[in-house]
Amino acid sequence: MSYQWLTLAGYLSDFLHAASLTLQVTVLSFVLAVLLGLVAALASISPVAAFRFIARCYVEVIRNTPVLLQIFIVFFGLPSAGIALDAYWAGVIALGLNVGAYLSEVFRAGIQSVPRGQIEAAGILGLERGQIFTEIVLPQAARAVYPAIVNYLIQLLLGTSLLSAIALPELTGTATVINSRTLLYVQTFSVTLIAYLVLSNALSWLAGVFGAKVFHPPLVMRPRARFSGLFVRRARQA
Repeated sequence: MSYQWLTLAGYLSDFLHAASLTLQVTVLSFVLAVLLGLVAALASISPVAAFRFIARCYVEVIRNTPVLLQIFIVFFGLPSAGIALDAYWAGVIALGLNVGAYLSEVFRAGIQSVPRGQIEAAGILGLERGQIFTEIVLPQAARAVYPAIVNYLIQLLLGTSLLSAIALPELTGTATVINSRTLLYVQTFSVTLIAYLVLSNALSWLAGVFGAKVFHPPLVMRPRARFSGLFVRRARQA
């Protein structure tokens, strides 16, 4: 059996490149998702009815259709409209659109959780609407929704596996190719599973460190798993 693992070790560079590509897509998609989610959240509570309608349509369409179908529409459908995207950017846009719809509801709930009395008091004190949002509403909302945002980040990382359907050589896509060459089913997909486990727990740890450093008092997140619990305890001691 050892020769099978030695055979798979020859593909280590392919796995590392795939892991790097997975992280790139995750980060870019998440940045897009946060921007879209914030815009949609603000539109959903806007006094302008048209903005609320557009935000609601966006959220309902995305949340009630399969992610894989959304990926296919972006990758295969947009070229018919004259917008040709490679698998990398199609994946970034599709995942960003999908997670952005879910984050919009998280952001909206966070914004509306801020007591109305604080906003009214800030207005009486003469603060501008922009100041009220950035200095009063946003800090409190960010603290309230931060754990949920991190959970969606992890889900986004795992969701990149769907991009293998459009031949993007991320972790799952690369594992499928290596498996077809070696026929080492158990070994290949076991390594891929461990890679996802390491990446997801690494992101959880980084999120825990960020939450402990940025929020005052420090925001202590509930560990997602035994491994991430170890990471969080170390972050507290740092």
